Amino acid sequence: MTDTTKTTDGRASTRSQELFAAAKRVIPGGVNSPVRAFASVGGEPPFIARAQGPYMWTEDGAQLIDYVGTWGPALLGHAHPEVVEAVCKAAADGLSFGAATRAEVKFAELVCSMVPSMNDGMVRMVCSGTEATMSALRVARGFTGRNKIVKMDGAYHGHADVLLVAAGSGAATLGIPGSAGVPPKVVEDTLLLPHNDAEAARALCKEQGDQIAAIIVEPVAGNMGCVPPEPGYLETLRALTRKHGIVLIFDEVMTGFRVARGGAQERYEVTPDLTCLGKIVGGGMPVGAYGGRRDIMESVAPLGPVYQAGTLSGNPLGVAAGLTTLEIIERDPPYARLEALSARLADGLAYRAAEAGLDFTGNRVGPMLTGFFRVGPVRNYDDAKGSDLDRFAQFHQQMLSRGIYLAPSQFEAAFVSAAHDEAIIDRTLEAAAESFAAIA
Repeated sequence: MTDTTKTTDGRASTRSQELFAAAKRVIPGGVNSPVRAFASVGGEPPFIARAQGPYMWTEDGAQLIDYVGTWGPALLGHAHPEVVEAVCKAAADGLSFGAATRAEVKFAELVCSMVPSMNDGMVRMVCSGTEATMSALRVARGFTGRNKIVKMDGAYHGHADVLLVAAGSGAATLGIPGSAGVPPKVVEDTLLLPHNDAEAARALCKEQGDQIAAIIVEPVAGNMGCVPPEPGYLETLRALTRKHGIVLIFDEVMTGFRVARGGAQERYEVTPDLTCLGKIVGGGMPVGAYGGRRDIMESVAPLGPVYQAGTLSGNPLGVAAGLTTLEIIERDPPYARLEALSARLADGLAYRAAEAGLDFTGNRVGPMLTGFFRVGPVRNYDDAKGSDLDRFAQFHQQMLSRGIYLAPSQFEAAFVSAAHDEAIIDRTLEAAAESFAAIA
């Protein structure tokens, strides 16, 4: 592969600016997912030409160290040779069949063997994390015969109508639409709780437990920035859901196969009834999955009355990428090395922010981390919203100008991949020290 790098300044220049102008004429906002527009950090988005290992190259010729990792899937780094080879081989046999394949069975068996909640259960493949969460909630409602569901304020579980809700006042509130186009009646059975608040969950279950079909939670929140569970929080949710006959759903779209081989449920030793997967499970291809207890999954058509289908579910290319990625993880587990690299990065960022005299709080779980520009711990969405968003935007632009690609939002996590190394971490910390000093 020829290196055409001209610069490490990743800010959008002539070619990216031209492409963004063209995109805005034919794509809403010029992007196919909102946060890519860089609205919260200023400037315009650099357009990416290619990626390899821990790096991406922009259309403007800049080489960037990437900590977005396709928003999570690139655990092994970009364009891992074995994964690319597997996808190319599958593509040569046909892009999709809309029919059962041998590889699907092998893939499902491997996923079930790795994820604790699926060990004696079943899994259904879909095409995205949104499909996975939407389907799991439908299954929970069908299985329990109840209508109400509970999510945490600030948590994002995809763009299904029932999950696009905003909080009102009080510890547990009725959902109100969080997006235009979502009718109030659609979310009237969606209840919200503050994240990491075990007492609020206990009070809600005492009052309405017999009406609740499911509680869905990110065991490690990732869409308010990285927010670990408070000690005992997941255990309380597990005990409450068992007591009240509620289906406990872990949204492990981000954490699945990232914070441990079996995800956050393995790391924290709390097993939900259903698990939703995405990102790493597809190895960079559009793949999602949901699964868990056999008696619950047997509610899904064609075995049961809960209908869910998908033309491209389990498609050969996605299965090839996901299966190969998981086989590599099984063969050569990256987690000890990822833990060490991520700790080096998180500790280094905190030290350099303190040297610059900046208010800064870091959260990390394995190779998933966020630095918040604020004093004090960040335990929930309200805490995260107390960050200095202007300071983050300045930091983002400074880091991008030095060749470090971070998620363009304070409320997202950074991801370290197995392709990063100590030299890359050190280079990142050098850029951070300069960036912190520039905005202090």
